[in-house]
Amino acid sequence: MIRVLVADDEPLIRAGIRMILTSADDIDVVAEAGDGREAVEKARGGVDVALLDIQMPVMDGLTALVELGRAAPKVRVLILTTFGERDNVLRTLGHGGAGFLLKDSSPGELIQAVRAAAAGNAYLSPAATRHVADALSATGATTRGEAARRRIDGLTAREREVLALLGEGLSNADAGRRLHMSEATVKTYVSRILTKLDCDNRVQAALLARDAGIQPGELQPRGH
Repeated sequence: MIRVLVADDEPLIRAGIRMILTSADDIDVVAEAGDGREAVEKARGGVDVALLDIQMPVMDGLTALVELGRAAPKVRVLILTTFGERDNVLRTLGHGGAGFLLKDSSPGELIQAVRAAAAGNAYLSPAATRHVADALSATGATTRGEAARRRIDGLTAREREVLALLGEGLSNADAGRRLHMSEATVKTYVSRILTKLDCDNRVQAALLARDAGIQPGELQPRGH
């Protein structure tokens, strides 16, 4: 079981998150906290993933992330918030966070993020992915671009289309609507792309797409 701590100063929000996560048979919410300080203290009791809101009394979520890095370094931290500002996303990753989600994320995405974090992978919401890509675009763009274009040479035209939409931060469902494909089909393409590009997760693939300069719509659909 993946042991999760949920920290949010609103009891109803915590209850909703608990209900979503415990609907998965491999996740158990073992602790709750109403502020960052309490979250740090309870995380020491043994949790795998801590899900933290940013705006909390006593200690905010980002400060709690830093404290957890010192007090319980094995705990993987996900930031779940209403606010998706670029600075918050970059600070989360810069301080070692395992991912960043907005509170309008779907229940399935929340469960997926917790599983990814527990497995040692990074997980970013589509909006957060765009922020990271934009922040990196000004540093070493030429060198990264050349390397990225070499890596995607082996992709088919359709795989490049799906990769381009990952670079824009689209979810599987949104990408499917753009390409007139089912969500399940897009998921299959994403798995194939990750394997071909030797990427651990869709965030890495999205950044690669941005580095390579692939733009959605540059290739016309040619069937599945």
